[in-house]
Amino acid sequence: MSATGQIKRISVPEIAARKGGEPVSILTAYSISMARLLDPHTDCLLVGDSLGMVLYGMDSTLSVTLDMMIAHGAAVVRGSQRACVVVDLPWATYQESPQQAFRSAARVLAESGAQAVKLEGGEEMAETVGFLVRRGIPVMGHVGLTPQAVNALGGYRARGRSDAEQRKIIGDARAIADAGAFSIVVEGVIEPLARQITESVPAVTIGIGASAACDGQVLVTDDMLGLFSGFTPKFVKRYADIGDTISQAAEAYTAEVRARSFPGPEHVFPVKKN
Repeated sequence: MSATGQIKRISVPEIAARKGGEPVSILTAYSISMARLLDPHTDCLLVGDSLGMVLYGMDSTLSVTLDMMIAHGAAVVRGSQRACVVVDLPWATYQESPQQAFRSAARVLAESGAQAVKLEGGEEMAETVGFLVRRGIPVMGHVGLTPQAVNALGGYRARGRSDAEQRKIIGDARAIADAGAFSIVVEGVIEPLARQITESVPAVTIGIGASAACDGQVLVTDDMLGLFSGFTPKFVKRYADIGDTISQAAEAYTAEVRARSFPGPEHVFPVKKN
């Protein structure tokens, strides 16, 4: 809370300062309504390109566009007051060059009002991360299982089971951190490797299918609430089954409509007596 009584949004430096301290809580949000519900409780709202699969029924995140991310990012910013908002840069909007990445990231921050962008990749993206950070764009990195590289990786499987793969992922995390990323999502890696990464980099590590030793955790909200009917990864804990509640409510509503018991007298407008 600020001196004027207004709620103060959590800043990127405040998130970065949580290294080794109180764990950072992050959940995904794609809409005003969800942002409003999550905002009082979580430190950061991630507008992930997972929205392509969760909201649009796409097979992967690869068809998500920059315009989609900006529109949903702006909705989440409007629906939140205190959480730091981070927006994913979608596939093919930043890999070509640091200059392309800057143009995409600048649009995201200017048009959505978000505080930071997230991008995937390791050593090959370090130059781009440094380019953005030096120009005032906060960057959250993402190593390990990187969904935008699903075709190159050969599917969604845990990473770091071989010595060579472990060395590669650690090298990726260090390169991104050295380039100036304030935080790094560590996804789908074996637990000891996630611990080692967290101990090896100054950036705040955010685990998803990684380790409780990470500096924070992130989950896709729709998975956590039982709203997404697709594949549920091993690392997701179901905190509620709202999907079943919605289905039951829709069933009850339809039954009442067909029985003409809804709307009842209390739901319609009678003629007013003079």
